[in-house]
Formats: sequence, structure tokens, C-alpha cells
Amino acid sequence: MITEHFINASVTPLESMDTLSPHEVAKLQDISQRGLYRLFRQCCLAVLNTGSELDSTRTVLHRFREFDIRIKHKHRGVQLELINAPASAFVDGEIIQGIREHLFTVLRDLLYVGDELDQCCAGLTESESITNTVFHILRHASAMRPHVKPNLVVCWGGHSIQRLEYDYTKEVGYELGLRSFDICTGCGPGAMKGPMKGATIAHAKQRKESPRYIGLTEPGIIAAESPNPIVNELVTLPDIEKRLEAFVRLGHGIIVFPGGAGTAEEILYMLGILLHPKNRNVPFPLVFTGPAGSEAYFETVDRFIKATIGERAAERYEIVVGDPHGVAVRMREGLEKVLAYRKKTDESYHYNWQLHIPHEFQQPFEPTHEEMAQLNLREGQPDYILAAQLRKALSGIVAGNVKEPGVLAIEQHGPFELTGDKDIMQSLDQLLASFVEQKRMKINHEEYQPCYKIVN
Repeated sequence: MITEHFINASVTPLESMDTLSPHEVAKLQDISQRGLYRLFRQCCLAVLNTGSELDSTRTVLHRFREFDIRIKHKHRGVQLELINAPASAFVDGEIIQGIREHLFTVLRDLLYVGDELDQCCAGLTESESITNTVFHILRHASAMRPHVKPNLVVCWGGHSIQRLEYDYTKEVGYELGLRSFDICTGCGPGAMKGPMKGATIAHAKQRKESPRYIGLTEPGIIAAESPNPIVNELVTLPDIEKRLEAFVRLGHGIIVFPGGAGTAEEILYMLGILLHPKNRNVPFPLVFTGPAGSEAYFETVDRFIKATIGERAAERYEIVVGDPHGVAVRMREGLEKVLAYRKKTDESYHYNWQLHIPHEFQQPFEPTHEEMAQLNLREGQPDYILAAQLRKALSGIVAGNVKEPGVLAIEQHGPFELTGDKDIMQSLDQLLASFVEQKRMKINHEEYQPCYKIVN
């Protein structure tokens, strides 16, 4: 029986978000379906619950069902009243400073997306509008650093990983930090925390000023992957598709550690973009890596990629096992090519405008049973389009595993059903079965029940 401890407290911002308009406060206080209150409460609870071993949004919300947050507008600015907040977010009755910062970055992003962005994208195509939206969100969050040579390495990987794998992510992060690379992850635990933790030591050794540990999240996943305490720049994007686009627009290279369905979704997203003919000559270093003993994971992923979207996709990544130093050297060499290309093409260092992201990868996907059943998982279509469809299938599985609406849909209607060509479905079934066997779907893997069914 777990005994929870709760605290009531008033929190004010340190520097930013010290003023809100009455209109903005009213939006946050609006408890109707159209209001921001429910979303804001959920995101704030996730921030306060950092370090949790829970990876189910629904479980987190149930455990802290008595938690509430109220926004007060005073002459000096905004004040948050926390009611029944997790005691782990406080020290001697005072909120931890990093958590305090994260609370107000969530407030900043939710209000900005709701208020400002409708006016920034007039006259653009839908695809251009989405890219412009991501740019404005990142700029408003001060996440871009103009005139700084490419040095931001995105690290993807699972939150449910073995201790050996977690330690390896720290070793890779240390090697990246020695080369003064900044780190960007999905902000949660596991492979999202390890590289940042390793980099902090190396950055300290190199006396790097203002090291950056950027966490990109979105409201649907934040409660299941609460921001880890090392993140010093948190940005909340409106949905998973804009979050993924933010990774590849902001980052200069990507390292992928072992993970589950979410990591496979990210891999397919990146490969689908790189496979588009317009991106044929765009350098973007992509390295898959893990400790010795993780070969089976990468063999499975590599086999799945080649069997579905083709051998050409395998040319866009490199697999390195058990060699943190080698990974960092390859990333350094890759970033040198990125720098040369951006100089040659007059591309900005801080936002990759020239990378073409097909609209199929930008459209928000709501994984209902009907939408999952209608995915086109068949041969005879461009490889990048098939990658987009497979990405959506895996996104739906992530939702069924940890996101509240997805979990509820599975409980009401049973597993999602996926249909398609026999060879593709067989490869997908083998990939997902390997994630289950390797206990990569959830932290509490003993209780895991598949939220999907492969129908040939």
C-alpha cells in the first residue's frame, strides 16, 4: 500500500511569465471542454511528479485525483495555488527551483499556442503553416540560438530500459559533452535522461558555459514521461507530430538508443523524411547505438526496416554497438558535414528550413479503432509514404499503452486491429513481439497486455 504525501503551496514565477492578462487567466480557469484548465492541470501534475516510476497517464491522474491548481491574477502578476501537490516536488516546504521553472514554461507554451499562432501563418499552405507554427513556438520559448555552429544532438530511446542500457546512454552523453555538444531529448526518464546526466559531468570538466539540456514534450505524453530534473529548457508542443518536427528542425544530428514502440515511431518518422527525394542530399547524421548485448534489438529493427521500407532506408543510418567514443566521433564528423552544407546553401544554423517534411508526417493522427484499421500498410506506394503509415501504427500503439484516451479506448472496444499485406504485417508482428519479449513496452511490463492485434 503506497502512502502519498501532499502539499499545498503558492508559487510565483522567478523571471518570465510574471504578467498575464485577465483574458489569459480566464482561459486557464475555464473548466469547460473548450477551456485550458484540464490540459494545464494535467501538464502541471506531470511536472510536479518528476522522478515517478509510473508511465500511464491514466494511473498518474487517478493517483493524484485530489490534485488541483488555481490561477490567481494579482497586481504584481500571476500566482499558482497548488492543492494536494506531490510532496516530492518540495524541499522543506519550498518548491524545487527546476520544477518551478518547468511549471511556468508549461503555462507559457499552452497560452502561446492557444492565443498567438492563428495570426502567424496567414497565406501559407497547410504544410508551410505547420512548419511555421513549430518555428514560432520554439522561438517564443527561446529554444533557438542563432549564429551558433551546429552542436545540438537529439537523443531518442525508451523510458523502459535495462540498467545496463541506461548506464550506456550516460557514457555516450559523457562523450558528447566532452565535445561540448548540447543535448535534446523527449525530456523523460531512461534513455531521455541518461545522455543528459552523462553530459553534465563532461560539460563541467570542459567548463562549458550555459550547457543546454532541452526537453521536447506534448500534453498527451507528458504525464507518462514526466520531465527529468536535468532538463533546463522545457518546451511543450501541441501534439506528437509537431514535437517530432521540432526535433528535426532544431537538432543537427540524432542518436537512437534501444526503446520500444515510441522509439520505432521516431525512427520511421526520421527515415521517412530522409527518404523523400527532396532530402536526398541533405546531411543528417543518424546513429543507432547500445551496449554490448543489445545486438538483438538493433538486428530486429534493422531487419524490419529493410523488409518494409527497403534497403535504401538502411543507407541513412549507422549501427554502432558498445562504443560510446566511436558514436561521439561519428556524430562530430556528421555535424562537420552539416555545418559545411548549411554554409554552402545559406541555411540557418538554428532551424532547418530546407529539410522537406511531407504533409503525411505533419497531420495530427488520432488513433481511434477506425483510423488504425484504415491505415494503408500495403506495398506499391512510395517508401516514405509507407513509412508514414507505419509511423502512425506505432503511434497508435504508444497511445494504447500509456495515453489516457488510448487506454480507455482499448478498455471499451478491445485491441486495435491492424491489417495489410502479409509480408509487412508479419514483419510488424515480429517487431512488436520482440518489444514485448524484451520488456520494452512499459515500465510495469509484468502486467502488460498488448493493445493491438495483427490481422493478416
